[in-house]
Amino acid sequence: MEREVILDTETTGLDPKDGHRIIEIGCVEVFNRMPTGKVFHHYINPLREIGPDATRIHGITNEMVTKKPIFEKIADEFLEFVGDSRLVIHNADFDMKFLNAELFYLKKADIPETQVFCTLKHARKKYPGAQNSLDALCKRFSVDNSHRDKHGALLDAEILAAVYLELMGGRQNTISLTEEIEEAEKLSDKRTDKQKNKMNIERVDFTYRKFDVSDDELSAHKKFAGSLKNSLWDKIYLGNQG
Repeated sequence: MEREVILDTETTGLDPKDGHRIIEIGCVEVFNRMPTGKVFHHYINPLREIGPDATRIHGITNEMVTKKPIFEKIADEFLEFVGDSRLVIHNADFDMKFLNAELFYLKKADIPETQVFCTLKHARKKYPGAQNSLDALCKRFSVDNSHRDKHGALLDAEILAAVYLELMGGRQNTISLTEEIEEAEKLSDKRTDKQKNKMNIERVDFTYRKFDVSDDELSAHKKFAGSLKNSLWDKIYLGNQG
């Protein structure tokens, strides 16, 4: 089973190079692309003002995060939750530059790019020229996002988990042919020899239909079958007839 973490963040602004910080992290654990119900979620005190434009997008105000822990206090818990699992993020470049900036401030190692899967980039490759925002993908895959009047890290991660499942092929994609074969073999092993013999008898127990064929018709058929290259008639029927 493959463990992945669907992740989203909300921030005070657009770029950590301008001193902007993370104010919310939401993570949803999935196994084989199905949510397990386990989540990681924190609001974070950024130790700076939240820009009004940012608040209009996610609805988080300065008052809401003043008494929340700073990133340093939740960093180890976050890294433990993520572990070495793949991070699935919509527009991953945005979130990762903030996450790695926060880790840099704490003298911790970056999360490597190889650990990250960007659903936005994948959607653009799969549906070139189409709208591929999270809302647009919800509409494409009939994922209910009616309760999403503003951005929110945990809410967006939960929605993205549903979108990700559909983006990667839907529920049918999680069905393993190997598992089906193993189940079939287990069922076969449980059958008694008597049941297996009965099945074999049932497969071959049929009556051949007989047709009266004249010598001229048989001769014409042999001539036609002989003109076919590598025909089954030549290998089986004519070979048996001499």
